Amino acid sequence: MHLSPMDPPSRILHITQPVDGGVARVVTDLMRAQLAEGLHVTVACPGGGLAPALRSLGGNVRHWHATRSPGPTLLQEVRHLRRVLADVRPDLVHAHSAKAGLAARLAVRGRIPTVFQPHAWSFEAVGGVTASLALKWEQWGARWADRVVCVSEAERVTGERAGVRARWRVIANGVDTRRFSPAALGAARAGIPLLAGLGADAPLVVCVGRLCRQKGQDILLEAWRAVVRQVPGARLVLVGDGPDNQALRGLAPDGVLFAGAAADAVPWYQAADLVVLPSRWEGMALAPLEAMACGRPVVITDVDGARESLPSGQEPVPPEDPAALARTITGLLRDPSRRESLGHQGRRHVLTTHDVRHTAGAVADVYRELLADGSDARGEGASRDGRAPDSASVGHAPCGEATEYRKTILT
Repeated sequence: MHLSPMDPPSRILHITQPVDGGVARVVTDLMRAQLAEGLHVTVACPGGGLAPALRSLGGNVRHWHATRSPGPTLLQEVRHLRRVLADVRPDLVHAHSAKAGLAARLAVRGRIPTVFQPHAWSFEAVGGVTASLALKWEQWGARWADRVVCVSEAERVTGERAGVRARWRVIANGVDTRRFSPAALGAARAGIPLLAGLGADAPLVVCVGRLCRQKGQDILLEAWRAVVRQVPGARLVLVGDGPDNQALRGLAPDGVLFAGAAADAVPWYQAADLVVLPSRWEGMALAPLEAMACGRPVVITDVDGARESLPSGQEPVPPEDPAALARTITGLLRDPSRRESLGHQGRRHVLTTHDVRHTAGAVADVYRELLADGSDARGEGASRDGRAPDSASVGHAPCGEATEYRKTILT
């Protein structure tokens, strides 16, 4: 990562909100790899479980008080980031997800090489006026990113078709194939108290993800009623927590288990006969990759990144289609040999295509390009395309869009 043997280690600042789920895992994996390369790595993030995990790796963590959604505190959040930037003095900024991408680009405004990684587009998460404002911001804010890193080609195409003009780089998500690895089904179930009494032959479906509209657990619960009519004794476990927890509990039929948030999802993948993620939108979900690394077959919906994450010959199911989802789950629960074959195929696919070491190496290549091409030699307030931005400030973005956008709610 050094520009030459005489150069000091580069200083990388990751900025992230949210601090859980797949985004947190990506940031953690990148910090681990970058520290191993000898970089000075700092992460600015709100409180929660992410900060102590990062400190345990030996990285620097700066508290950044930020809500998950844009709101009246955006001005304060941007000012706080500016203080972090002045203190850390990074050579490169890497902003993760919509909220951090908004605040970081407003704080940096092209003065430091900036990478923005949306991890699924914000304008897909909402509707109406909010979606229009989110899209306008992404179209305008792209000038303040030297690279927009998408986790799938489908995510890049979605952005491009929506009118986001950016310097794109597609880097597929990866997982730690040493940590996520196969284990005997019976032994895995025996280690989970919630599954006490569940025999090794009982069909078990697991869904790992934040309990929210994006992940589509409500669709799975609707499909599950048809599944259990065809496969009596099948059990479903939802692993995760989130804003839809209580609503989903109200929708769940008898026999559905809620495991809550799990510090380590590996035992759940290893205990499952089948892992399902019925998302409404994604960039490229990590949970199916993790499940496949554990040798478990997966069922996912045909959203961005789905086809790119599956092995050749495997197909996703239509999104928001409980009947199709139920048919696919039922068919696999009735066919153990097919599940075993898909599990082996998935493990081989992740080993060759989605190892986190490949992902970290590709991100390092992006950093090298930006740190070596002089893109940081820019004037005060210069934009990514070399043009001075309009007289925009945190409080007065072009056409007032950022001011309005910070009032919206993004999930």
